[in-house]
Amino acid sequence: MAVWFPVCRNWKLGREESMGDFSQLPRQDYEAQKERCLRDGCLFEDKSFPAALSSIGSGPLLRKLPSRLRWRRPPELHSNPLFYSAKAKWLDLCQGLVGDCWFLAALQALSLHQDILSRVVPLNQSFTEQYAGIFQFWFWHFGKWVPVVVDDRLPVNEAGQLVFVSSTYKNLFWGALLEKAYAKLSGSYEDLQRGQVSEALVDFTGGVTMTINLAEAPDNLWDVLTRATYSRTLIGCQTHCGKERVLENGLVDGHAYTLTGIRKVTTRHGPEYLVRLRNPWGKIEWRGDWSDSSSMWDLLSPKEKILLLRKDDDGEFWMSLRDFKAHFMLLVICKLSPGLLTQEVGQKWSYTMLEGRWENGSTAGGQMKPPRDTFWKNPQFLLSVWRPQEGRRSRLLCSVLVSLLQKPRHRHRNRKPHLAIGFYLFRMSQSFDAQKKLPSEFFWKNASLSCPATFLTEKEVSQELWLEPGTYVIVPCTSEAHQESEFVLRVFSRKHIFYEIGSNSSVIFSKEIVDQSEGKEEFFTKLFEKYPEINAIQLQNILNHMPWSGLGSKQPLFSLEACQGILALLDLNASGTVSIQEFRDLWKQLRFYQEVFHKQDNNRSGSLNWAQLQAAMREAGIVLSDDVCQLMLIRYGGPDLQMDFVSFVHLMLRVENMEDVFQNLTQDGKGIYLQKPEWLMMALYC
Repeated sequence: MAVWFPVCRNWKLGREESMGDFSQLPRQDYEAQKERCLRDGCLFEDKSFPAALSSIGSGPLLRKLPSRLRWRRPPELHSNPLFYSAKAKWLDLCQGLVGDCWFLAALQALSLHQDILSRVVPLNQSFTEQYAGIFQFWFWHFGKWVPVVVDDRLPVNEAGQLVFVSSTYKNLFWGALLEKAYAKLSGSYEDLQRGQVSEALVDFTGGVTMTINLAEAPDNLWDVLTRATYSRTLIGCQTHCGKERVLENGLVDGHAYTLTGIRKVTTRHGPEYLVRLRNPWGKIEWRGDWSDSSSMWDLLSPKEKILLLRKDDDGEFWMSLRDFKAHFMLLVICKLSPGLLTQEVGQKWSYTMLEGRWENGSTAGGQMKPPRDTFWKNPQFLLSVWRPQEGRRSRLLCSVLVSLLQKPRHRHRNRKPHLAIGFYLFRMSQSFDAQKKLPSEFFWKNASLSCPATFLTEKEVSQELWLEPGTYVIVPCTSEAHQESEFVLRVFSRKHIFYEIGSNSSVIFSKEIVDQSEGKEEFFTKLFEKYPEINAIQLQNILNHMPWSGLGSKQPLFSLEACQGILALLDLNASGTVSIQEFRDLWKQLRFYQEVFHKQDNNRSGSLNWAQLQAAMREAGIVLSDDVCQLMLIRYGGPDLQMDFVSFVHLMLRVENMEDVFQNLTQDGKGIYLQKPEWLMMALYC
């Protein structure tokens, strides 16, 4: 399909970024460029990242390209191109010729959280409404959200197929355009060839990553995963290092995956802990225990099996936690607030970010090793911490999270690899002149409380510390002296003061951030200490005593029948109860349903009519025909054809369950064949 478009080129670029070596990345005014193109009746062409081989790279990636590479806009590739669709399955992206599985694994994790995704990908962009061939994305880069503007010309082969990231829905293009924007930020598509999943997670969120070496995983790894999947986290993982190749067990060596879920199941032999992973390729799956064709699924109840097992070659699969620890090397958890590992309950965290530089001849002192006259030259930062409730004289330990990020040293992120970085922590026991750096003698007379076991060549290194209230010195450094780079040092704690020693700059006051999950963990822990498993009566009591803000003056009243129906949907192993993980999943869904219900109940009546119900279900990503929606209102609504919140919850849980069942059983996406036991199970329980 050949489509001709008039072209607008951005010959005049705005002022340049002043952040590190991003000076070659132009700052382009998205709104002004778009308005100009619409006024002139032409489509945007980005001169700073042209539709040419220079934007792809200059190395091995060029040899992978099809012989007749073309650049096409989505309206030239499909008759009904969509930027984004809430109806599409979230994990719909597939990797192309670029070896950027690390980027795509992080992107898949991002797509599981629409509120976080919409910060990076403005979802109101379109190929129809005010279309001008220009799109904008946002990335977090070293303390700042940076806008990146691109045109929508994408590289395709002779058949018109995208050669880089694509969607299983051939008319969706948000993933391909986001990859193009990230390539522009990184220098070229080729600069995405190598990377760590943690790096992209930070760029998408501004969060803090925690990397767990699975060979040395803590005993409470399942508890860590449970808290992580419940809260606002993005999780990726990587197999053992090496050349990217498919192993006999179906895993890909030297490859990044997305962790999309966890589940504790009950077999005839006892409990089993499962993790669900997705290969960014969109195919090639694990072939061991709990894979799609594994006989282990026969150990579960029919209901649990039918709701969890999906026999699609879509790259997504289950495996046991035991096999996960054996076959994967790293687990990367990116949290938007710091309280992942701590059980400490509180209202707020304080956050401070400072920038610094290792400069040859002055501040590039390297690590602590002979000769002893260079380490003290590194930038030094004073940290004073205490617990806000108990004050500075308390002896209770304080949770402190320290994150050190190094900035890229070249416009092209892979031209100069990351330096090996780390930081030391020392206790200050006496007063000193904050205008002067601590001398060499201080560091050799005082043992460090924390130091790098190994210096890591990664964008970010972070560590959670438990410190007595008091004053400390943090010294970030490279593994070798005389190595130059800029860095960002972030500190999270309940209460602290943090500034650079010997710097002429004024003290930076910490910002307060609220952890949305604070207090919930304590609630869940106390709840399940009392009730390890919750039956329908206990579930009714809990839900009717929950605060339901945003639902107007009419608080929802969950009947015992409604709670029995909810429990039947969640109770996969037919125990008559729900576990803490199942309740966590339910609570997460209920909060989402509450937001959707509140948004559509614009007259605050506490109920939805037919039009509001349709809008609410669309908001939740569920599209039903008018007839089916009317039938649902008759089945679940009241005599006046109005649906209250409790009935809405029951309907949504049932519809989402049935959607999962259909996707798990269908072979062609159009229909399913059921044996009689499967039909009875679905009719009676789902």
